[in-house]
Amino acid sequence: MFSRFKTFLRAPEPPPERAQPVPPTPPPPAKEEKPPEKKDDKEQPETEEAKKDVKAEDKKENAKEEVKKDEPQKEDPKAAPAAAPAAPAAPAPAAPAAPAPAAPAPAAAPAAAVNPEGAEGDEPPLPPPPVVYFREIDDKLRDKIKTLRERQETLKEKAIDPYATSPEITPPVTPILKKEDYIRLKEEERIAKEEADKKKVEEAAKKAEEKKKKDEEKRLEAEKKAEEERLAEEAKKKAKILPDISCSFFDVLLRPLEQAMDIAVGTTLDPLDRRYIAWLSLVALAYNYNVWFCTARLVFPFHNETSNPFWFAFDVLSDAVNIIDITLWQPRLQFVKAGDVIKSGPMSKAHYRKSQRFKIDIISILPFDLLCLHFEFSTIYRVNRFIRIESFFDFSDRLESIMAKAYIWRVIRTTGYLLFALHLNSCAYYVASVYQGIKSTTWVYNGEGTAYLRCYYYAVRSLINIGGLPEPVTTFEISFQMANFFIGVFVFSSLIGQMRDVIGAATAGKTYFRASMDGCVDYMNTYSIPKVVQNRIRTWYNYTWSAQGMLDESELLDKMPLVMKTAIAVDINLTTFQKIALFQGCDQQMLVDMLLRLKSIVYLPGDFVVKKGDIGKEMYVIKSGAVQVVGGPDNSIVFVTLKAGCVFGEISLLQSAKDGGNRRTANVKAHGFANLFVLEKKDLFDILVHYPESQKVLARKGRKLTKAKGPPAAKNEEKQKGNPFFTEKPQTPKLLKFMSNFRKGAFAKK
Repeated sequence: MFSRFKTFLRAPEPPPERAQPVPPTPPPPAKEEKPPEKKDDKEQPETEEAKKDVKAEDKKENAKEEVKKDEPQKEDPKAAPAAAPAAPAAPAPAAPAAPAPAAPAPAAAPAAAVNPEGAEGDEPPLPPPPVVYFREIDDKLRDKIKTLRERQETLKEKAIDPYATSPEITPPVTPILKKEDYIRLKEEERIAKEEADKKKVEEAAKKAEEKKKKDEEKRLEAEKKAEEERLAEEAKKKAKILPDISCSFFDVLLRPLEQAMDIAVGTTLDPLDRRYIAWLSLVALAYNYNVWFCTARLVFPFHNETSNPFWFAFDVLSDAVNIIDITLWQPRLQFVKAGDVIKSGPMSKAHYRKSQRFKIDIISILPFDLLCLHFEFSTIYRVNRFIRIESFFDFSDRLESIMAKAYIWRVIRTTGYLLFALHLNSCAYYVASVYQGIKSTTWVYNGEGTAYLRCYYYAVRSLINIGGLPEPVTTFEISFQMANFFIGVFVFSSLIGQMRDVIGAATAGKTYFRASMDGCVDYMNTYSIPKVVQNRIRTWYNYTWSAQGMLDESELLDKMPLVMKTAIAVDINLTTFQKIALFQGCDQQMLVDMLLRLKSIVYLPGDFVVKKGDIGKEMYVIKSGAVQVVGGPDNSIVFVTLKAGCVFGEISLLQSAKDGGNRRTANVKAHGFANLFVLEKKDLFDILVHYPESQKVLARKGRKLTKAKGPPAAKNEEKQKGNPFFTEKPQTPKLLKFMSNFRKGAFAKK
């Protein structure tokens, strides 16, 4: 074994004997072998005794490892010289030690004489000790062999004693179960794990919810406290400036009128009620009368004995409108409190009278005009009417909310702002002219013609910076003109920008349509699409825009909340869906969910909606227009015409693809422009997951409709018998039949 190991490790071979520096005369080979034999004969009984001792110790201690350690100590020291003969076999460096074994040789002879029969005993002589070339490798191999022997002994003991332990970890024993029991066990483990995970998630969610609730309560308490503090501060300020006004006396006087109004319009009114908006138009007209004519009467010489009665009548009429609005209309408006719409008359009245607007309205109608009885007639006493501007903006907002084209009112309102700015500038120019003196310079008003019209003309040329104005002369005139130019630039640019925004918002949809169409046309021209296709696409764009006012209705509906989308869908299509035989008896909520999944598609005249043999993935509801079920060689035969409200393709939603059951069985094309709602099969199946009862109803009705319609065409086809290469002989054309019959008739006549 060691020779193979030596070869494997490529150990160096011992040098030849001629390489030794000292050439002593070696003893004969026979003599060299005799001392070891005598030594072995002498050590044989000692070895047997050592073996007996080892066995005794194994039985007592069960540890062979300790026996091996104790064995060299019990051996006779005479056995030590036995290793000396191996010295001559060592390499060259061990040569000086070679003469050492010669000394104990005489002592070995008596040992051989004492036991002359040792060489002839039953036990063979011990082999010579091995030659070690690499001590480290030898130690490692011995340790490995020692470990393997210990493991072997341990396993033997374990085989004898089943309760003995092993240094290795014993794997757990897998119980032998039946397949059903094993599956049940695994399912129980899975359910237990899911329940544990679910409990953990619920506990975490509960903790998060409790924490969120506590944070929300803290936040609400803080907000409530801050709001109370703010309201308390505002109440203190209002108490100082505008204290609450008691109207008990006026309530008693106005009770008959209030009862009449209750009968006419009700105890409360919705702010978007058209009757209230119509009344607000009168209030806005009265306000415009005050802000336009009162300023003009205050500046220009419009008061005289002839016109004063008319001005007085108009003033009284405008004041009457304001008083009626404050006492009878405003206290009836519904309001929102904590998310609830308050429709109680007394609460609405109390809410209005506690508001800031009521106090401003009372101040705006205070009759300072009575001072004209003591002083001269003037409109300076009506300036307080100007502070009721909130009524005009209220009317503007309400009118925009009910108009179909609100941009028209926005343009009119912006134009009115521009005209009123010019009106104020003309009044200021007349005041400046009076201050400087009429006709005093070339810049001021010269007193000719109608004063208001001439001053308004100057304001237009000045604010819009047209030019051609007379040069100012004095410092006051120069300063006034410079301020006029600066104000004109600012006001005019602001109004022009506002007008641009209003017109841009009004035409935003049309601009988007034009941009989309132009982009599509550029794309078609880039890839050289045929003109016929381009014309059809242009036609589709124009018709879709003219019919719907937009290219995609879903863009508008996506911005609405779900409640609004549901209301629109139910109002348009629920009645049609309830008439479909396939969906009768299904859950109404399922029908509502289906309505929300509908998509609108426009087909041009002659477009095929479905073709025979196509895979049926959609159901169609005709929103507007008509479609025709056609057939024949050139699809020229019209079987039936379906109009708005009809449904087709619903059976294919429930038929499977097996044996071609979901194939279209007819051609359907648009007769004119047709706007159809499409419901896809995928959307229907997504909805049916939440309505199992309706799913059963649809499956049952689908089978009935399929049977009534007849089996698919694929099953009616019979396999052709015989060799497929010899097909059925085609029929003779009609012209050839006619010629052959004609010849037969001619021969028969002959």
